[in-house]
Amino acid sequence: MPEQPVVRTTEGLVRGCWEPQHGQDQRQDQQAGRELAVFRGIRYAQPPVGALRFAAPVEPESWDGVREAAAFGPVVPQSGPMPAESPGTSEDTDWLTLNVCTPDPGAAGLPVLVWIHGGGFISGASGDPLYDPTALASAGLVVVSINYRVGAEGFALLEGAPANRAFLDQIAALHWVRRNIAGFGGDPAQVTVAGQSAGAGSVAALLTMDQARGLFRRAVAHTVPGNHCTPALAAEVTAELAKLLGTAPTAAALAEVHPWRLASAVTELGTALPEHLARWGRLAHSGIATVPVVDGEVMPGSPWSALTAGVELLVGHTRDEFRLFSVLSGRHGTFTEEEARLALDLFAPPPGGPDAYRAALPGATPSELIEAVSSDALFRVPSLRLAEANAAAGGTSYLFELALPAPALGGVFGACHGLDVPLAFGSLDSPTARHVLGDPPPPQAVRVSAELRQAWVRFATTGDPGWPAFDPDGQLTRVLDARSETVRYPQQAARRIWTGNPLTAYGLR
Repeated sequence: MPEQPVVRTTEGLVRGCWEPQHGQDQRQDQQAGRELAVFRGIRYAQPPVGALRFAAPVEPESWDGVREAAAFGPVVPQSGPMPAESPGTSEDTDWLTLNVCTPDPGAAGLPVLVWIHGGGFISGASGDPLYDPTALASAGLVVVSINYRVGAEGFALLEGAPANRAFLDQIAALHWVRRNIAGFGGDPAQVTVAGQSAGAGSVAALLTMDQARGLFRRAVAHTVPGNHCTPALAAEVTAELAKLLGTAPTAAALAEVHPWRLASAVTELGTALPEHLARWGRLAHSGIATVPVVDGEVMPGSPWSALTAGVELLVGHTRDEFRLFSVLSGRHGTFTEEEARLALDLFAPPPGGPDAYRAALPGATPSELIEAVSSDALFRVPSLRLAEANAAAGGTSYLFELALPAPALGGVFGACHGLDVPLAFGSLDSPTARHVLGDPPPPQAVRVSAELRQAWVRFATTGDPGWPAFDPDGQLTRVLDARSETVRYPQQAARRIWTGNPLTAYGLR
């Protein structure tokens, strides 16, 4: 058995562990020397607590000797109905850590994929088995996954603190990659930043930020969300959080609140959002209170208008994005006409959007109308618009739609939100994947997984996922299904309804 891998970073030595390549026999891997070197829980910034609570991230201090890097770092405080489980306790505050999986820490110049997890900007963790990096690393990528502040710690607009601290965390992690990834076998000039849902929203935001320029070459954005808010709305959200906690809406006052109590308040406010519908509009209906703020400094504008320098971009969405939420909430097929009218009024582009949806979907049930407009407004149209904006800024965009339905529960999930993640990572044996894809997964899911994973590897290596680039005229899109094909963008009705209507930040009504 070889000695465990040790790499020198700019702060000190870290010791990881050897693990077999995905799908390979461990004994053969050991004999051939083809294990993966895995490093977990490496600090890329100091713990953001005490005097650093709600501050911009600060580079980690150096250490002597060798620091063990075999276990994931603790998760950041979590909010919402689906929080990530922490490997530590609520008193563990070393939140700003990352993980590296590499096929050869002694190699030079391997392409690098930096993964930013999703979770609605309020939850999630890099150690989720859904993000198992071994299949991608076995294909020749150095895979980095990061934790970053979510919920109020990362996004609440606070007097006396920088806005969008989560994005500053992500930039700090990318700086760590730039400084250190060569020691893990990666090429700092061949970095692809990737994410899904809130992670894709983070990628989209990073594309607009001067602070992030030059830290990555390519970008992958699966299911870009459209939920950003204005400073005026964000200030009211913070005031309501402070009211729940009996304190003032400032960084100094909220710093006295335990981080997990603050996270709990975000959950409480999320449950109470319908009470704020008259004032907060789309934000209240979206179900998530603490979202990125278009503050004009850290986040200069919404990505679809603020993106001015294009890159090589792989972007897409699933066919039935909102189905996941209607099924998990127990509401699929049960929404009322009144609820459909509200969703159309809030999310369809004014003034004629509601009527346009009804005309495009004649005979649709209220649930079908809600799923259509919610999928478009929250995910599909923002993803399409990012492809268009990147191309207009001089970049090259590659667009996809996942149409393969999940077989679980008689197919009720359809091609739902998040289904693309286990397919891209090849983590089909993870608990989440087994829940929606079955155990074992059907052959068509295995095939689509291989295609999407190969597209990621090829894109991170060459900038080309294997199908033609998107342009506003041809609109060529790869539709991933039991029989994948490249066609004109399939959601033409939505594209027509939204043409000429800008995507705007959520504001006060």
